[in-house]
Amino acid sequence: MRGETEERYDDLFRKYGKRYFGPAFDWRVFKAQAMAESNLSPVARSHCGARGIMQLMPTTFGEIRSRNPELKSIDDPEFNIAAGICYDRVLWQLWTEHPTDKDRLSFTFGSYNAGRGPLLRAQGTARERKLDQRMWSSITEVAAAVRGWRYQETLGYVDRIDSLLDALEGKPAPAPPKPAPPPAR
Repeated sequence: MRGETEERYDDLFRKYGKRYFGPAFDWRVFKAQAMAESNLSPVARSHCGARGIMQLMPTTFGEIRSRNPELKSIDDPEFNIAAGICYDRVLWQLWTEHPTDKDRLSFTFGSYNAGRGPLLRAQGTARERKLDQRMWSSITEVAAAVRGWRYQETLGYVDRIDSLLDALEGKPAPAPPKPAPPPAR
């Protein structure tokens, strides 16, 4: 059974998901993101200064607030959620050449975590290797070759959101990978 704290912010995720992405977009993806960011804690603080449920940097919140002055405080859960989803929308609009919405969402969340620069560099590496740079699977394949990117954090972040979304949708968790067989002698 879901606890009250787990559902406490659902109305806000619905409201701002609808506002920034439209009524047909699944608001639970933003809740899964917030769970990955802060475990839905409004008082969460990161070592680098990100704050709140959506773990926004104060400078990012300030940029979002400059276009949305009704967002008064980064520390107010409603304004933090609204600003985080609004920022997702800004990033979503930058990633437009993807074969699926799932790929596009992975690029959106990847850039929310790492910034857009590392993902653009990863796309360049994918192109050099004759991979489809629009697909998230190509990015995961070349990630280790991209200099200056803490790719394991970003790839883990996107995977965690996917897993949390599956749980929110009631899908069973994927089976853990089977260990590789021992080498032949």
